[in-house]
Amino acid sequence: MRTPNRLLLLGLLATMPIVTLAADEAPSADPDVTIRTEGDKTIQEYRQNGFLYAIKITPKNGKPYFLVRADGSEGNFIRSDQPDMLIPSWKIFEW
Repeated sequence: MRTPNRLLLLGLLATMPIVTLAADEAPSADPDVTIRTEGDKTIQEYRQNGFLYAIKITPKNGKPYFLVRADGSEGNFIRSDQPDMLIPSWKIFEW
């Protein structure tokens, strides 16, 4: 009777580090926000698990607005208050 209990306890103790590692790598529900200033405007980038999904731009003199993904593709953003205006993201130079 003692042998099955000991084997069960040994099995639980052996799997404990694996469960702890899996809990540490779980994706977070909170977005990562990066705040930077360019010229006279403040830009906040919202990322979820490394995926950029929204940008909030706050001009020094003006109303803040959001840029959100147009169709889920890379680089195409639209203004949330003007959904017909597509903001392109072209690469002019790259090295």
